[in-house]
Amino acid sequence: MRWAAVLAGLTLLLAQPVAAFDPRPATAHAAQGTVEILFSPHDDIEAAILRVLRGARHSIHVQAYLLTSRTLAAALIEAKARGVHVEVLADREQTARGENSQIPLLVAAGIPVALEVRYAAAHNKIVLVDAADAGGAVVTGSYNFTYSARTRNAENVVILRGNPPVLRAYLDNWKRHRAEAVPYAEAILTD
Repeated sequence: MRWAAVLAGLTLLLAQPVAAFDPRPATAHAAQGTVEILFSPHDDIEAAILRVLRGARHSIHVQAYLLTSRTLAAALIEAKARGVHVEVLADREQTARGENSQIPLLVAAGIPVALEVRYAAAHNKIVLVDAADAGGAVVTGSYNFTYSARTRNAENVVILRGNPPVLRAYLDNWKRHRAEAVPYAEAILTD
C-alpha cells in the first residue's frame, strides 16, 4: 500500500510542467569539420588549447567557471597584443573568492571581462576562436582552466573545427550570457 502511494505521488510530480526547462527540442547540427578529443591528465589539454588560441586571427570568446592557469591567461593577453579581439565571461562567485584567479590580470591587460551573476554556477568552460569564420574552433568540455584540471583531475575536452552552424550556436549562446552579465568593475564594486 505504501509503495502505491509513493508511485502515485511520483506520477503526479512527473506530470507537472517544469518551468525551469525550455520545452523546445534541441537543435541538431550536421556533422562536419573535424573533432579532436582529449582527456586529462593523460593528454595535454592545455597545450591543445594553447595551439587553438595561438591560431586565432580575429576573435576569442571565453566562458570560464575557473581561470587560474597563468599560461592560458598569458596566451589571451598575447592574442590581444597581436590584435585579436578577446572577451571573457566568468563566474562571479569563483572570480571573487578565487585566490589564484587570473581574471584581474586579464582586466589589467585591457581585456573586457564580464561576470555572470544570474546563475548559481556559471559552469560553462568554452573557448570560441574566430567563431564568425568558417574555419573557427569551439573548445568545450568539463575542463576548467586550472592546474588541477590539467594534472590531477579526470577531465575531457572536445575541439570542433570547421562547423559554422555549431560555431554560430555557441557564439549566440555566449552573446546571450554576455547580455545578462555585469562588467567586471561593476560586479567587484558591489561585492
